[in-house]
Amino acid sequence: MSELFEIIMILSFGASWPMNVLKSYRSRTAKGKSLGFLCLIFFGYIAGIISKLINEAYMASFREKWYVLFFYVLNLLTVGADLVLYARNRRLDIIAEKEK
Repeated sequence: MSELFEIIMILSFGASWPMNVLKSYRSRTAKGKSLGFLCLIFFGYIAGIISKLINEAYMASFREKWYVLFFYVLNLLTVGADLVLYARNRRLDIIAEKEK
């Protein structure tokens, strides 16, 4: 039962991150974004992935539960994309400030 709630949590986050990435891409600014928050979430997903990989019970049933790890990795990649966009947008903000 706890795995069901974990999957719901991961899917909820997984649904919101692509929207956040799209907003970052379209806005072309880092204003209103928190690098610290993004890094914290990114490292949280890394910790979650490591937790799954070192959990003997999970790894013993990996063939049946691979999808949980898949969504952790997918969310990590999406947050990583948002970090890349943050760097791009920060650079665009600096260029825009110099042009003023």
